[in-house]
Amino acid sequence: MIRAAIAAASSLLVLFIALPLAALYLHASPARLAAAFASPAAVAALRISLETTAASLALTIAFGTPLAYALARGAFAGRTAIDALVDLPIVVPPAVAGLALLFVFGRYGLAAPALDALHVRVAFTTAAVVLAQLFVGTPFYVRAARAGFASVDRLYEEASATLGLGPLRTFAAITVPLALPALAGGAVLAWARALGEFGATIMFAGNLQGVTQTLPLAVYLGLENGDIDLAAALAVLLVTIAIAVVAAARALERRAA
Repeated sequence: MIRAAIAAASSLLVLFIALPLAALYLHASPARLAAAFASPAAVAALRISLETTAASLALTIAFGTPLAYALARGAFAGRTAIDALVDLPIVVPPAVAGLALLFVFGRYGLAAPALDALHVRVAFTTAAVVLAQLFVGTPFYVRAARAGFASVDRLYEEASATLGLGPLRTFAAITVPLALPALAGGAVLAWARALGEFGATIMFAGNLQGVTQTLPLAVYLGLENGDIDLAAALAVLLVTIAIAVVAAARALERRAA
């Protein structure tokens, strides 16, 4: 009886998840997909998404890797607080994140005097899209990288030091390769989170075609304008990417294990 109840509840939840996704693919026929992908809005949204996610991922890796290493290996005051702070964007509502970024980099934000002095405008530009993606995507990379660095046996690093390799060469030649599956998995998840970002982007960067309109924003605008085929086609593209990301992340997790 208990097994039957568990199977029924599990089946209902799995069906609830699978059915809407299947409905997307059933709605988007190959002809509709081809026509929608050829539209200027779809091409522009795909270009903006690829460019901005590449930039945000590069920044995530460049700044997140040292932070993850420090959190994994360091012992310093405030470590626990910083660790919690890095995880905070995961639970902060995206719209709140966008508003917070606007209060810093917007026209009247905290950084406005410095940006005005440099004649730099951030809000409602492509740079704002990158910053929004960086804000929401970084925690996924830092968490995975932190776990990866923590799992590396220090005996290998100590052996490297006895062979004459300095700290930087040991980090590059020993630590990073051993933690690479975790780093790659975190990068994949961070990129996927950035690709799917909607709330922070629309609040901080707007929805300007060819400038700030990413794939999720194009889906929303297509639905608002009554272009269901465009919205469905871009949604199918995002779901397909999500499936590939989940498969890649699982494979990297097994490699790390």
